[in-house]
Order: sequence, then structure tokens, then C-alpha cells
Amino acid sequence: MAIEWRDLPSSPPLPGLFLRAALRRGIHGTTLPTFGLRTQVRVDPMQAKRYREVCGFADTGMLPPTFPHVLAFPLQMKLLTEPDFPFPLLGLVHLSNRIRVIRPLGGEGPFVVSVQANNLQPHEKGALFSLLIRLEDQLGLLWEGESRILCRGAKVPGPIIERPQEDPLELTEIDRWTVPADTGRAYARASGDYNPIHLSAPSAKLFGFPRAIAHGLWSKARALASLSDRLPRAGYVVEVRFQKPLLLPGEARLYASAPAPHGQLSLRGADEVPHMSGNWHQVG
Repeated sequence: MAIEWRDLPSSPPLPGLFLRAALRRGIHGTTLPTFGLRTQVRVDPMQAKRYREVCGFADTGMLPPTFPHVLAFPLQMKLLTEPDFPFPLLGLVHLSNRIRVIRPLGGEGPFVVSVQANNLQPHEKGALFSLLIRLEDQLGLLWEGESRILCRGAKVPGPIIERPQEDPLELTEIDRWTVPADTGRAYARASGDYNPIHLSAPSAKLFGFPRAIAHGLWSKARALASLSDRLPRAGYVVEVRFQKPLLLPGEARLYASAPAPHGQLSLRGADEVPHMSGNWHQVG
């Protein structure tokens, strides 16, 4: 089915979208919108600087490989809070994330960013869908990402599809971090993602967490900053699966396989609790 693109004059302001998300309750059907949203964006150099600092990226003159998620975040919020989106944003669970860096992420734009939802399928705990993001410049597609997101309690027909497991590679510890209590707030200021489960213990407890938890995309970005010597400037894919939440404050250890065109990674707590696992591979 061809998607209908709705072009916006600019990125939508976030405060109203956060209010809309807070007021939305309940599941309203199981049909994803057949339209996507897109708009033109430019990089705010100060925002990119804050993002590099909180995620541990060196300033190489290139955008961090996870930064397009920040450029797309207002469009994601708007799509997920549209009246005909079937699932409430609060309570959605980010299970996995995949990015493909097609060409070097240089410059400040203008870029065209687009967001759409598709690939709805059943999951043992509810319904699973993909949020697809694309970043383009004058030469075409530059970067693309996919987040797999779970809505607990939603029911959709069809078989549950198990994802194949890779044969594990030998991993060694390559980095460890002490993650301060304010990491969620610092990442929110850099990314715009002010989900209450990441901001403070009192706000996280409202959603069943004992303390604030780190953003999954912060964990991925921080890991990629440490893996920069294993990744080329472009022409690669990194996919991760989010596991146990990383409570703040906390400690984390990053394990990775040896430098190679294909590799694996694992982020674990000081007590070996698995927080994130994944892999990278170079593509043509």
C-alpha cells in the first residue's frame, strides 16, 4: 500500500504534544495510520554539542550516528499522538532499535526527515509495531532507523514471529561507566525526550519503576561512542535489543567482540544484569 505523506512546514512544538500524550488513555483499535509525516529540519549546533557531551561522542565534524533520532523526535511524538493512532503513547515499550548509516552524516542541513508506522504484528505480551525514520539530503537517502515498539494488552491476529538468534561471539570488556542520577534529565535536555520514567525517582515510581531509568537510545548512543574505533564513517548497520532497565544512578560495562566487519556487543550492569545486546555489520 502506498503511503500518504503529510508535509509539515516545520517540526511541531513539543509542549502541546506532551500534554496530548498525558491525556490519552486506552487502546482505540488495532489499525495503524496509513499516512506518514515529514518536514525539513536543520541541526542546532548547540543541541548537537549537548548531545555529544551527554552521550560521550567526540566532535569529529560529523553528526553522531544516533543523532537523527533527535531530529525526528517531534515528528514521532506527533504521529504517536494523532487521534487515529490506536495506542496510547504512555506505556509503550521500546524493545529494539536498528539504524543504517548509508553515507557520512556531515553538515547541518537542510535535511528532510520522515516518520511512519507499519509492520503491526502480535507479540506474546500485546501488539508490536515499527516506527520507521528516514533522513534525506539533496542526494537522497542518508540514514534510516527502525524502532520496534510494544503496546501491552493490544490484540492483533496472526502468528507470533520469533526473531532468529545469532551464534554468540567471544566478547571482552572494552569500557565501563558510572551513570549519574541526572543522566535522564541531561539526555532529555539534549534530545527533547522528557518521558517521566527517565527524569526522577518520584516520576518513575508512578509507572512502576523504583528509580529513574536510562533512555534506551542513550544507552545505544553511549555504546556507539565507545565503539567508534570499530565502525566506519558510513556503510554499516547497528541493531540492539533493550533488556533490563538501567536504573539511575548506576554502573554499566560494555562488552564487544574483536574489531571486524561484523561484531556483537553487550551492555551489562556491575552485577552482570543484561541491559542491552546487539550487533553491527558493514553493508555495501
